[in-house]
Amino acid sequence: MLALALPVAATPDINVGGELVRVLLSLLGIIALIFAAGWFSRRLQARATPGGRRMRCVETMSVGARDRLMLVDADGKRLLIGVGQGGMRTLHVYEGVAPAPEAAPQPPIAPFGDVLARWKRK
Repeated sequence: MLALALPVAATPDINVGGELVRVLLSLLGIIALIFAAGWFSRRLQARATPGGRRMRCVETMSVGARDRLMLVDADGKRLLIGVGQGGMRTLHVYEGVAPAPEAAPQPPIAPFGDVLARWKRK
């Protein structure tokens, strides 16, 4: 009997070191994107703080499962408000309370293109 020799398909050589470097660089890129997203998120949240509001909540205290007390500054008056299942109720009004000092306005945030251009120059 005659045996036929079938050619064995050549297996490609796999560069294990190169593949490992590629996987590690990809992982580092993903981690860098996560940190960049967190940084941009914090920057955008800091930007959303409106200035010049006439009313702000100074303090909140929970007094029950669904009930709480709120201390609110509104137009130079400080109000103690009770909030519960039945709604909201003014408990006390403090007259002539000095308003809290306003935070210094934030400088405008540079456009992303300018930040990227400065980063490239460094």
